[in-house]
Amino acid sequence: MIEKIKELMYEPKFIRNIGIVAHIDHGKTTLSDNLLAGAGMISEDLAGDVRSLDFDEQESARGITIDAASVSMVHKYEDNNYLINLIDTPGHVDFGGDVTRAMRAVDGAVVVVCAVEGIMPQTETVFRQALKENVRPVLFINKVDRLINELKLQPDELQNRFIKIIAEADKLIRGMAPEDKKDKWKIDVSDGSVAFGSAYHNWAINIPIMQKSGINFKDIIDFCNEDKQKELAKKVPITEVLLGMVVKHLPSPLESQEYRVPNIWEGDIESEEGQGMIHTDSKGPLAVMVTNVSIDKHAGEIATGRVYGGTIEKGMEVYLVGSHIKARTQQVGVFFGAERVNTDKVPAGNIVAITGAKGAVAGETICDDGKRIKEFEGIEHISEPVVTVAVEAKNTKDLPKLIEVLRQISKEDPTIRVDINEETGQHLISGMGELHLEIITYRINEKGVAIETSEPIVVYRETVSGKAGPVEGKSPNKHNRFYIEVEPLDKSIYNAINEGKIKEGRVKGKESAPIFIENGLNKEEARRVWDVHNKNIFLNMTRGIQYLDEVRELLIEGFESALDAGPIANEITVGLKFKLVDAKLHEDAIHRGPAQVLPSIRKAIFGSIMLAQPVLLEPIQKVFINTPKDYMGNATREIQNRRGQIVDMDQEGDMANIESKVPVAEMFGFAGDIRSATEGRCLWSTENAGFERLPNELQKQIIKEVRQRKGLTPEPYGADHYIGQ
Repeated sequence: MIEKIKELMYEPKFIRNIGIVAHIDHGKTTLSDNLLAGAGMISEDLAGDVRSLDFDEQESARGITIDAASVSMVHKYEDNNYLINLIDTPGHVDFGGDVTRAMRAVDGAVVVVCAVEGIMPQTETVFRQALKENVRPVLFINKVDRLINELKLQPDELQNRFIKIIAEADKLIRGMAPEDKKDKWKIDVSDGSVAFGSAYHNWAINIPIMQKSGINFKDIIDFCNEDKQKELAKKVPITEVLLGMVVKHLPSPLESQEYRVPNIWEGDIESEEGQGMIHTDSKGPLAVMVTNVSIDKHAGEIATGRVYGGTIEKGMEVYLVGSHIKARTQQVGVFFGAERVNTDKVPAGNIVAITGAKGAVAGETICDDGKRIKEFEGIEHISEPVVTVAVEAKNTKDLPKLIEVLRQISKEDPTIRVDINEETGQHLISGMGELHLEIITYRINEKGVAIETSEPIVVYRETVSGKAGPVEGKSPNKHNRFYIEVEPLDKSIYNAINEGKIKEGRVKGKESAPIFIENGLNKEEARRVWDVHNKNIFLNMTRGIQYLDEVRELLIEGFESALDAGPIANEITVGLKFKLVDAKLHEDAIHRGPAQVLPSIRKAIFGSIMLAQPVLLEPIQKVFINTPKDYMGNATREIQNRRGQIVDMDQEGDMANIESKVPVAEMFGFAGDIRSATEGRCLWSTENAGFERLPNELQKQIIKEVRQRKGLTPEPYGADHYIGQ
């Protein structure tokens, strides 16, 4: 097997890089198990029960996937061998960051949908994550045996259920696929880009296999009713059907890199490295995108990445573009689930495991030290951290080790935020939800540091609901003055930043104007944007101010640091448009250095916020509940008792589907309460839904609580505190 993998690595047209994605509990890991069994890597009898890609103790204990796991295997299709590099991803909303990162490494995705539950909220999210990264999806409808054995559906009812799921999936693809791919990537039962089956019982079928084997839906119902699924698995093994679908419909690196590279790399496509990536050239300049970093007890940091161009070799001197550091690779190889197999070289088009690239983080670009290239675009995560816990070492002597472990953890999982306070010894970890933080806490303990954690706290955001300005900010020496206006950012611009159409960071001159104009900013303002930070924009609307260019960087730095900890509750400030409308600067450079400019711009920004009706925003989750009709009242009461709103309700047979929105602050302990309310007979899932304004009656109380928790004065300072100095 290893020898075959090594051979096929150099044949990009015979490589398929794929991700298995789905809503939680729809059967991804069971399916991955079966594909491994089909490739002879685990025993067929154990497939589905062994969950061989859930190799973390917590994954086995909780029965869910937490980390994306990679594996390489060889599959024979028609007369050729194909190298399948597969990544099994988590389905729980708290670990969605792993899915986003995995999508950067692959070219195709098998979207698994449970036949009983249909398309669920997280299914929609994984479609969005895949299509945003230009990853082509195919569909596998799983757990078909349950429709037959539990719901007793007849052939025509089965087909209606499938048609509904396929139509919904197709609608999502049409809505989110790149314009030129909408028709090409359409999933179609007749061409075999949709398969049906049971991952647990090892069988699957699609139209081409039906035609070849002569087995139809009626036969499948008979096999299931007569408890002959093992026999069925021998006739239509899931590995043959699914990997056949992958080889036939999902692109090889040769095809995909042509359209994916321009989407994720802003360098010159006509350059040597650009052409090397477009043509998946293993002899071209090295270009590796790191998608994940994990820590191995024995080998240290392991960076997983996709080789887009060139060949990465053992002992090679490489350059980490984002971190501006050199490193030497100790080993390179491929993944075999929990194992790594060293191969000394990994060429373009493959997924690589690199040991020795110390300092790499997810999103890093690795190239040859002698041929430096422009970095890949950063990986944008769909949701952001909404819950925080304070962590302290039980023994003060463990403090240095705790800081080291926290730095490791934030490398392994870039979706968490870690605030390290070396003075107080109290550190804050922010994650996607309660479960996410539980797992992180467990992993810190695992790494040998005993810790105590606080109760989970919710992360808020600050913004304004009015306008203010011009507000003057004076420098401590009174020789420099800046005048700032503030107003809420237009929804269209805010959404464009949120969706990644407008990139965060310093804006490079007027060439960026069209994208701002396209999203609703007027022409004059669009040409004057200096910076985009935390979903806020900073505009220079002044004209002919002497020396302004010399303090531009300081103004941007002051703007960014002010918005990382706003004036109401020291939380991140979002959704605002700041305009610098005038400035007075001292003619002597010595009097307009950082110690003068930074405090003055900060005061102007804070003063303007405090005059523009500042408000707190709280994180919201969508909560989806599927419960028997008899318990519908109890379930809706549970939502309403938590300041929740019912968004939609419908009924299917004797089951009710409830869609609602609930503040994250009210969701603690929900799992136990909803089980009691429905006597354990409901299925529920959540999805992060951004931030919404905190009700007026709670604003004062929550601001006071947050400030006291952070050791600040109970009331925020008024505008005079900033402007009158």
